[in-house]
Amino acid sequence: MHFTPINSNIHKSKINLLISGFMLLMIQACTNEVRTHSLADLPEEEFFSVIRRGTKVGYLNVARSGDTLITEYDYKNNGRGPTIKDTIILNKDGFPVKWDISGNTTFGNTIDEHYELKGAIAYWKDATGSSKAKIEQPMLYIDQMGSPYSHFINAWVLLNAPDQTLPALPSGQLQLTKMETLRSSSASMQIELTSYAMAGADLDPTYFILDENQLLFALITPRVIIIRTGFEDEKKRMRSLSEKYTTERYENIQSQYAHKYEKNIRIGNVRIFDPKTRSLTEPSSILIRDKKFFSIDEPNASGVDEVTIDGKGGVIVPGLYDMHMHMRDERPLLNVLAGVTSVRDMGNDNEVLDSLIYKIESGILAGPRITRLGLIEGKSPFNSNSGILVESEEEALAAVETYAEKGFYGVKLYNSMKGDWVPAIVKRAHELDLFVCGHVPAFSNANDMLKAGFDEMTHINQLMFGWVLEHNEDTRTLLRLTAMQRFPKINVNSLEVNETLDLMTNNNVAIDPTLAIHESLMLSRNTETQPGMLDYIENMPANTQRNAKVARANIADEEEDRAYRLAFDKIVETLKTIKSRGILIVPGTDMGGAFNLHRELELYLQLGYTPAELLKLASYDMAQYLGHADRGILEPGMLADFFLVPDDPTQDIKAIKTISMVSRGGVIYFPSEIYPSFGIKPFVDIPVVN
Repeated sequence: MHFTPINSNIHKSKINLLISGFMLLMIQACTNEVRTHSLADLPEEEFFSVIRRGTKVGYLNVARSGDTLITEYDYKNNGRGPTIKDTIILNKDGFPVKWDISGNTTFGNTIDEHYELKGAIAYWKDATGSSKAKIEQPMLYIDQMGSPYSHFINAWVLLNAPDQTLPALPSGQLQLTKMETLRSSSASMQIELTSYAMAGADLDPTYFILDENQLLFALITPRVIIIRTGFEDEKKRMRSLSEKYTTERYENIQSQYAHKYEKNIRIGNVRIFDPKTRSLTEPSSILIRDKKFFSIDEPNASGVDEVTIDGKGGVIVPGLYDMHMHMRDERPLLNVLAGVTSVRDMGNDNEVLDSLIYKIESGILAGPRITRLGLIEGKSPFNSNSGILVESEEEALAAVETYAEKGFYGVKLYNSMKGDWVPAIVKRAHELDLFVCGHVPAFSNANDMLKAGFDEMTHINQLMFGWVLEHNEDTRTLLRLTAMQRFPKINVNSLEVNETLDLMTNNNVAIDPTLAIHESLMLSRNTETQPGMLDYIENMPANTQRNAKVARANIADEEEDRAYRLAFDKIVETLKTIKSRGILIVPGTDMGGAFNLHRELELYLQLGYTPAELLKLASYDMAQYLGHADRGILEPGMLADFFLVPDDPTQDIKAIKTISMVSRGGVIYFPSEIYPSFGIKPFVDIPVVN
């Protein structure tokens, strides 16, 4: 079975529409064909498979009775995943007029969402609270927690709408854009398909495929495919289509907004952060030549054959590292715009990551420099579906050798590995000069991994579980979250805590705590903006603001609320103790980086770091840690990876949240030019370029 493109409707103006996010009102009515259909055209039953990185992990089932749809959606990956049920009543035009959503999110937060249209008033209740609005024209409700089938419901209505555009609730608008026509064929069947993008709900469009009857065939992303049952063998091509559309979107942004000056680049009237002294230089100018940092000169220096950028007295900071990423096509650009010019990928679909690295290094996409760790995971009902899955120690050792042959920096071991295999795995990895880190395999503890030779511990909760769990408790499940309620009883001065920290100190083992994701997991509450997003939430698109008010975990009562808050305090106390022992703390997010890395560093202030120490930690120290001799500091000959902020981040680390310019190897990006493409309100003015 294969797909053959019949014709493509992707041209520059439509790509620009996708880039514009919410600014999609300018297409003329004649641009899109208006097709009509009715409720009777919807089948009584539909069945879909949820496929994550090639493996079926769940289902989406849909049943219709008259004007009522019931969807059941469930998938589990890595021991967790959502379970969602929608009951939706549609009017004759396909608009939802009553919508009840129940179930639980990936991390167990209860879903209790409702929408109803009564006359000209729409009422809705979600995790942010209750609201209502007067409806003076047809509008689509953007659900907060519904199943992915909701994308099709909205698309189905948009197909009949003028310009295929409609205003949306709670805010914004949705627009459908046709991408291309395809044909799926096999010996027994031939189906014509059309791909679409729907923009306006999130930072990026949603891509999906409809059949010749305008019924859902697949929802597609680079990682997860939801496809009609019976067509699962098309999963790879579906994923490739998603990657293609995402790449085209970001390639177009790159072509418009990546400034590749042919002349030398002079950035004048700036001060430069020196990680070695943790201080700023006197007012200076810097010169970039041939993708590298060339010289520091007088603040108003000039030369022939130069492009000049006015730094307006701002501060130049070496590019930052996010040391815990799982890169996807839609994340690299936002990281660069946030000053994150290097990342460590902690485990991925290796084929997807290879493709992404090629696109970045060849200049097709904007993105940070990527250091790869290869994930090795044991097969189990709870396994992750990334990296290489193994069923024996011999297969695990073979995986180590595979990663060494492919030039990976190291390996990361995961939850479903058997702890008994780890000593042999570490020994073989070290023989091949590979770094080793990871989770603590289920039914093991941190001490076992430290004695086996781990170079770094991943996630602070993985370390601390050794002090609160019984040996037979299974951390492959949501226990990885719920057991953190036990942390308040930990005494950081106890013998068991000191035994673990002694092993780390004596063996020179670092910790990648991912503190920001623990804050999000433990301190986010429904109706309250997550603490880590408060400083920039007003600049984000409306639906991002809405989703920032959703708890990630299920907080059952006041007792659990207090337990999680005290547990986060205990994590901070533990990390302060770790820092006091001289153990290296490695800043990473496991949340996609960008703004989240800024929060990770900000949280480290509680551990006793100064802002200047944090800038050094996230740039120069991480370059040294990974053996990168070509970055981390602005000295002649170094890669021109840095960013410019108006204020002094050595006095207030929050200053790194307002970046006016980024250089990634001498390619210049002005975030305020690009953020509107995502519906993000710019933070600062664009520097003057001459």
